[in-house]
Amino acid sequence: MQPTVRVQTDDFDAAVETRLITERDRSIGAVVAFTGLCRDDGGTLAALELEHYPGMAEAEITRIAILAMERFDLLGLTAIHRHGKIATGENIVLVIAASSHRQAAFDGANFVMDYLKTSAPFWKKEHGKDGMAGDWVAAKVADDTAKDRWR
Repeated sequence: MQPTVRVQTDDFDAAVETRLITERDRSIGAVVAFTGLCRDDGGTLAALELEHYPGMAEAEITRIAILAMERFDLLGLTAIHRHGKIATGENIVLVIAASSHRQAAFDGANFVMDYLKTSAPFWKKEHGKDGMAGDWVAAKVADDTAKDRWR
């Protein structure tokens, strides 16, 4: 089974994506779905602008997803990442991991997110409520630390 990987501007429906995985395989006993949203930490953010390296982003997410499926014996995996200008409160990323048992599904979803945050070629630029474009968001040491736990 190949993972489903998409990089798109359009929003996604987590319930529909979950149903697509679970209706294919009745041996699935656990599904973990993670949805990442655009948040406004300090009350000044209107949106994030996400850019990606077309083709390379999909290839890297697919590589990560295949690793997760093999490592955690997943029965299904979907990873969707949006790009473009995304307002606060809107969906950015969806990872759904399906397995026979819950721990593999939790670990698979965490693994994909930890690697996606550090390895997939995406860049984020902040847009303030004041209409001004801010800086590009720098990589975080905490994201690298989270990924390192899987080594």
